[in-house]
Amino acid sequence: MNGNCSTTGCKKPERLPDAAALERQWKSIDWKKAEAEVNRLQARIAKATKEKKWNTVKRLQYLLTHSYYGKALAVRKITTNKGKNTSGVDKELWSTPASKMRGVLTLTDKNYKAKPLRRVLIEKKGKKAKRPLGIPCMYDRAMQALYALALDPVAETTANTKSFGFRKGRSCHDACEYIFTALSRKNCAEWVLEGDIKGCFDHISHEWLIDNIPMDKSVLKQFLKAGFIFENELFPTDDGTPQGGVISPILANMALDGIQKILSDRFHTNRLGKVDNRYQIANKVYLVRYADDFIVTAATKEIAEEAKELIREFLKTRGLELSEEKTTITHVGDGFDMLGWTFRKFKGKLIVKPSKKSIKSFVASLSETILKRGKAWKQELLIEKLNEQIRGWTNYHQSVCASEAFAHIDYVLFELLWRWAKRRHPHKSRWWVSTNYWHKKGNRSWVFSTENKELLRADHIPIVRHTKVRMDANPYFDTQYFLDRKFQHGMKRLSGRFKLIWKNQNGRCYHCGMPMEISDEREIFFKVPKSAGGKDEVNNMAYVHKSCQQIYLECCSKE
Repeated sequence: MNGNCSTTGCKKPERLPDAAALERQWKSIDWKKAEAEVNRLQARIAKATKEKKWNTVKRLQYLLTHSYYGKALAVRKITTNKGKNTSGVDKELWSTPASKMRGVLTLTDKNYKAKPLRRVLIEKKGKKAKRPLGIPCMYDRAMQALYALALDPVAETTANTKSFGFRKGRSCHDACEYIFTALSRKNCAEWVLEGDIKGCFDHISHEWLIDNIPMDKSVLKQFLKAGFIFENELFPTDDGTPQGGVISPILANMALDGIQKILSDRFHTNRLGKVDNRYQIANKVYLVRYADDFIVTAATKEIAEEAKELIREFLKTRGLELSEEKTTITHVGDGFDMLGWTFRKFKGKLIVKPSKKSIKSFVASLSETILKRGKAWKQELLIEKLNEQIRGWTNYHQSVCASEAFAHIDYVLFELLWRWAKRRHPHKSRWWVSTNYWHKKGNRSWVFSTENKELLRADHIPIVRHTKVRMDANPYFDTQYFLDRKFQHGMKRLSGRFKLIWKNQNGRCYHCGMPMEISDEREIFFKVPKSAGGKDEVNNMAYVHKSCQQIYLECCSKE
């Protein structure tokens, strides 16, 4: 066992007597070294998986799940994500450095017993029915994050090439590009099977997971059989993996990874069992899957029906079934929606644009911000909040034909902001309202702005084509490929001084030195704080992970 990675060999005591000592130990962790050590073990697990050396995989997974740095990274993950302030049934939060370090030193599979989940119901978009969400306690979340570190290299190595959801280095934009590739040419498939699995996370067979997932079976059983508490009543869990669990997306992906193979065996192979290009060209059957949503292209409606039945039989062995209301067979001329985009052919040309549902949902969120939450806000704060929303939505859609949608958003924004301004000053004239809130900036007039802030225009966001990921790329083998890809994404999407900041840092976090994704939650860090005379200039600014900034502030706090 590597001394730098093991709990027993890291020269740090496993237990410390007081909170002050625990706090000092947490603040002294070398996160860059921790990432490097864990990544090294993960690469070895991926290599052993590729070579089908399952005993070696098991041994390396044991090393990782019992390592000091593995436990530290697991705790950091669950204490810096969006759910860090949401407690489980024990009402406990790890909000202080001491509590985080205590969590690192107490994580163990010895006599491990998972606590029941706290069940909450969250609303589904556009539906009355609510989605059940299971919230584990902090200790169980940390255990799931730890075992997810060991399972992910296996999942990535054995995964289908056309699976894009909840995977390293892959995104919904990659799925969009592969759908475009499969349907854009004139001789491409004309029919599409839109698939949706009914309650995927809630109904996966426990027996199948325990028999087929290569990880510690006793720990996996604890994750699956923990039960949940709803309205002060304990309920058992006989099937499914909880939505809200850290490891659940990996388990769901591994359960669905066989769909591509069964389609290939039926529609791409000849009588000798070998892949034949003639069958591929004739049937035009291709799968693109994002989590439990997928599409299957087909040359004819009959082939699509056959593919549907094959998938139905495949899912039955895993305790799953297709949703009849959401699973439809559509002609590309009629169009279909997936991942917030509409795919439709017009006169032989495939057009991808933001879906009506996505636009409607975004307009509703803007209306909520302006007319409800922000009705008493100062103009500067309102601009700040709206810019965050506009930047997020446009960044998601800027790789498709979104110019019309962006222009529509600008029109809607003006109408909403005019209502907001008139409501604040019911006795003022239109001229007074317009000159008070809208100003001229350079060659632009009617800019909703203050001295320091101005509203971002959606139609000024450039349309940038996304470069699709290589199908056979593995983040644990092709590390340089993914590093270059992350950096280039930032160079394409950012502009102005923000692009210069990204370039100066080579796309790496200023605090931890690790590569950043353009989609990561990040902040601008001022090397010399403004309170100490630091200026708002490129040389004084740096991109940092939001989680790294949180840890930095913890370390800067008084002992």
